[in-house]
Amino acid sequence: MTGSGDKGLNIQFKDRLTVLVVDDSPESLSMINMALDEAGIAVLIALNGQQAMNVLEHMTPDIVLLDAIMPVMDGFECAGEIRKKLPLTPIIFMTGLSDVEHIVKAFDAGANDYIVKPIRPEELLVRIRQHSNNTRKLLEAQNALDTMRQHVFCINKSGRIIWATPEAQVLLNQYSEQEQEQEQQDQQTIQLDERLSRWLSSGQEGHDLVLPLQDKLMLTVYYFKQTEEDEYLLKIQSPDVAVDPAILEDSLKITYREAEVLLWVAHGKTNREIAEILNMSPRTVNKHLEQMYPKIGANNRTTAASIAIQMILGGRIGVPGKS
Repeated sequence: MTGSGDKGLNIQFKDRLTVLVVDDSPESLSMINMALDEAGIAVLIALNGQQAMNVLEHMTPDIVLLDAIMPVMDGFECAGEIRKKLPLTPIIFMTGLSDVEHIVKAFDAGANDYIVKPIRPEELLVRIRQHSNNTRKLLEAQNALDTMRQHVFCINKSGRIIWATPEAQVLLNQYSEQEQEQEQQDQQTIQLDERLSRWLSSGQEGHDLVLPLQDKLMLTVYYFKQTEEDEYLLKIQSPDVAVDPAILEDSLKITYREAEVLLWVAHGKTNREIAEILNMSPRTVNKHLEQMYPKIGANNRTTAASIAIQMILGGRIGVPGKS
């Protein structure tokens, strides 16, 4: 069965698990089609990556089975394009390439699983059912979060946002738009996905991620839980009010100027950026930090930021890597 673009296919498949098989081998297509059909699974077929993308213009399969080496558009490029269009749809590579380089390349392109040919129908069916169930549970959880109007979003290890509740997406968009404006002004910025990835990998240090917004507002992200091997739920504390440095001055017994510096450290700003904001030299910023560290019991920048956030949030510090 091919993805012909017939809208009637949507009605025919709506109550059945649907799998898009992308392979240029007639033998593989015949074997997989027969096995899936006997299991009651609807099958769409494409002979290369470009045909697969054409099918996806009209259909949204539950799973994509993808060969690696094909004409026109290979599986690696196709996986990357599918992942942009369908961030949650599981992609299972099924190929004769068994070396580590190609396996890594497949997962970097967005694969969820990798099966080396020859394909065993029983194993393929088990993996299809497993990935389908995982996706269904994730979608149910996402719908529940949407209903609860939570500021929650999900990323992978590289920091790419897989999905976000509407409320979280609004805040993330605000931050991204602000970063784009800074780039246009030739200011050095770190992309959001890279910032999230760095923070997630160093999360065992025990600190929340603070993303600065305009007017001294902070977007505070903390770790919620890991749902799959490469899926992490994060929650945003909505920036309801601007933070007054006096809060840190009073609670940590430091000077107001030190509190201002510490607040911007918690925002993730560098010494040079803080110097520009507070109209002082980077050396003066560093001097304030050196004087402040022993007062608040910190020995480095990360610890100081953690302490500041703890004071602001009332003691709740999220630790990525722990549920």
